[in-house]
Amino acid sequence: MGMKTLWVDADGCPVVGESVRIGNEFGWQVVLICDNAHQMEWEGAQTVYVDPGADSADFTLVNHMERGDVVVTQDYGLAAMCLARGGRPIDADGRWYTAENIEALLLSRHLAKKTRRAGGRVSGPPKRKTEQDKRFAASLPRLLQTENEAR
Repeated sequence: MGMKTLWVDADGCPVVGESVRIGNEFGWQVVLICDNAHQMEWEGAQTVYVDPGADSADFTLVNHMERGDVVVTQDYGLAAMCLARGGRPIDADGRWYTAENIEALLLSRHLAKKTRRAGGRVSGPPKRKTEQDKRFAASLPRLLQTENEAR
């Protein structure tokens, strides 16, 4: 098994800085995936640029991650693919995606998409709150520790 990697689906991710800081504290390699429309350089992290376009970041990440790698993402579809490959996805609020909660999340995404397609409105995410950052900053270290102990 190679070095433990913390992958960050970095486009639009509100916790890139926290992810890099915590990943470095735990001695994990941190890799940011973003499309090349964004320039994103963080000390202590490697950035992988992908072509803009539907899902190219997702497929790059899923094809390179290993079992036990941790993935920070807001994308339920990507989280489901990571779970299928033995990854440990977590969202920016610190919620761990699991086999138990992913189906309900995918269903809610599907229903929201249907509503939008039918011309209905689905409210976007509310403004980010400090408590969300705190929850993430408490949850990510627990997940990394769990994976450190599992190896």
